[in-house]
Amino acid sequence: MKLAMVGLGKMGINLVANLRRNGHEVVAFDLNQAAVEEAVNLGATAATDLDDVLAQLTSPRIVWVMLPAGKPTDATIQTLSEKMNAGDMVIDGGNSFFEDSERHNALLKEQGIHFFDAGTSGGMSGANANGNFMIGGDSPEAFKTIEPIFKSIAQEDGYLYTGKAGSGHYLKMVHNGIEYGMMQSIAEGFDVLEHGRFEYDNEAVAKVWSNGSVIRGWLMELAQSAFSKDPELESLKGVMHSSGEGQWTLDEALKLQVPTPVIGLSLMMRYRSLEDDTFTGKVVAALRNEFGGHAVDKK
Repeated sequence: MKLAMVGLGKMGINLVANLRRNGHEVVAFDLNQAAVEEAVNLGATAATDLDDVLAQLTSPRIVWVMLPAGKPTDATIQTLSEKMNAGDMVIDGGNSFFEDSERHNALLKEQGIHFFDAGTSGGMSGANANGNFMIGGDSPEAFKTIEPIFKSIAQEDGYLYTGKAGSGHYLKMVHNGIEYGMMQSIAEGFDVLEHGRFEYDNEAVAKVWSNGSVIRGWLMELAQSAFSKDPELESLKGVMHSSGEGQWTLDEALKLQVPTPVIGLSLMMRYRSLEDDTFTGKVVAALRNEFGGHAVDKK
């Protein structure tokens, strides 16, 4: 299948690699020419602007937008709404706020353009192979057109069509709220070990917990990876940045009067980490860097 990837950052470029490996034709565009050249090296076709992107696609034209949430995504979807035709399709695979996705859907729907909000999980490695996708969109029939894309690049059982536009990014938002709480719990456990009476090899602890224990999982494997590079995380500051989805989840929970104390406190701890250096902060910062390539503050 032929589609365009607009936005070739850490996730976008890995999605291009995944798509190409699975036989899809990709038209690649980014304001960063070096990123476009990298996509071309993966077998994609370069585009110089959005007009060139659309000129290289055949009907129905499929454009996957992989840009930062907010103004970059807003501006791109606004432009696409003016240039695309009825029956064309836009996929927003970034971390957009679900109400923005509902707004984007309404805008595109006026032109008869199908919109899909695809929450994308699994970090850079998931984008590159065996990803995880939560996809909202008002037209189940239109989704059937793009379903082969997700089926080919996702892990088995790793994609879900969730129905109405906005529902994909809503599900991803809650997923990220859960992620906040899980990372905070892992980090706090290692902080207790760090201050306790016994001496532990953090990498070895993460390894044994990754193999057969109740708390095994990918985040624990990433902890093992981080500790293998820096056993005490001495090169990091314990600053835990946040991308906003934890706050969105908490805001939504407060609106719905659903108690989410773990997610709420994990968000508060991220804010606290901006003021003090903590080992908890170091672990979460290391985990975010491991799975998503997110920036860390070095000492």
